[in-house]
Amino acid sequence: MGTKRTLVFVCVHGSAKSLIAAEYFRRLAEQRGLEIGVISAGIDPDPEVPAHVINGLLDDGIDVRGRTPQPVSREDITNAWRVVSFACDLVDLASPDLSIERWDDVPAVVEDFDAARDVIVTRLQPLLAACEGSPTPSLA
Repeated sequence: MGTKRTLVFVCVHGSAKSLIAAEYFRRLAEQRGLEIGVISAGIDPDPEVPAHVINGLLDDGIDVRGRTPQPVSREDITNAWRVVSFACDLVDLASPDLSIERWDDVPAVVEDFDAARDVIVTRLQPLLAACEGSPTPSLA
């Protein structure tokens, strides 16, 4: 029996960059017929998703109203197929041998939602390609 791979996106507050990445990745993976779990989390989560993020995603047909940013856990990181961080250090949660992809130069969402979204969506393409070429792990 197979198990779904999980991709974890982590930013400081779990309410903007990681959420945008997770939601676009989910949409693009579904369009390609890929079964990939996606987690959006923060190391210091905000109490709610900011209105400009909700509205920016709604403009693109993605509804995150009612979502609450979640804290990243050691379990999330340990069980991840891949981890992407946005300007945050996960050294206390990740094992030293875990490779974490860092996207530290994505523009601030609060300053320019469209620019940040465009950079994130462009960077998702190699991850999607890796998913297409990587077999689903199976439980022994």
